[in-house]
Amino acid sequence: MKTQFASSLALGIAILLLAGAASQSIDAQGSRQNSFEPPVVYQAAGPNNASILGTIEEFRTALGGANNGNNAGPLADGRREINWDGGGSATTPAPTPFTGFLNNRGALFITPGSGFVQAPPSGLATTFGNLSYEGIFRAFSQQRLFASIGDSRTDVRFFIPGSNGASGATTRAFGAIFSDVDQPDGSDRGYQRDNRDSSTLVEFFGVAGDLLFSGVVPSAPGNGNFSFFGAIFPDARIGRVVITAGDYAGPDDLPTRDVVMMDDFIFAEPRGR
Repeated sequence: MKTQFASSLALGIAILLLAGAASQSIDAQGSRQNSFEPPVVYQAAGPNNASILGTIEEFRTALGGANNGNNAGPLADGRREINWDGGGSATTPAPTPFTGFLNNRGALFITPGSGFVQAPPSGLATTFGNLSYEGIFRAFSQQRLFASIGDSRTDVRFFIPGSNGASGATTRAFGAIFSDVDQPDGSDRGYQRDNRDSSTLVEFFGVAGDLLFSGVVPSAPGNGNFSFFGAIFPDARIGRVVITAGDYAGPDDLPTRDVVMMDDFIFAEPRGR
């Protein structure tokens, strides 16, 4: 009887311990789920700079206000900006990965295509062999735009400014300006682009490759109009950003092909992982 009682008591204690562990596990999972906070999204679209500038200024202010320029980081607050205009009116091609802003701004750019180009609209027309591009696109900050060549995707990776790519980083916010986003969604017209409905998409990933958030860039139909899309997270959890800027450049911009160019990139000060 004593042996049977002891066995029953041990079994009962084991069941209670397992139940407690399961309860703690469920509570922990619930806590993790409840702790998730979606990003604050900033977006705007319109026919000129003024139509989106207010939203961009709100985004900048939320990042701390200060533009940290080329200063080595990480700094306590503020943001980094890339406007592509340092080369004046020159058309400047670059290979992939593009390291031109890796050391001074902490950003590396990769594309499945053959590379990138920084150019005014006339240079885009020459680069992509399509003269219509000179009349379709406008630069938000004078005078160059940015585009991937051979593919519409741009993968942005973050590093500590001043480390020349030696120290990987995360950021809590990223935003970009786009030129000539005509179509936010193609599903209602019976076609899709690469298994996605949207013309231009921004995807935010964690350091483990997990998709944190994705958003469709608002459209501004009409040649050369501007769009802005940005998102701010509660902390520096963004490891990379993938931008799909419309359809790949080269062919004509048509109702069934939305060719889109990029302009200024704005992101929160990169932090060490």
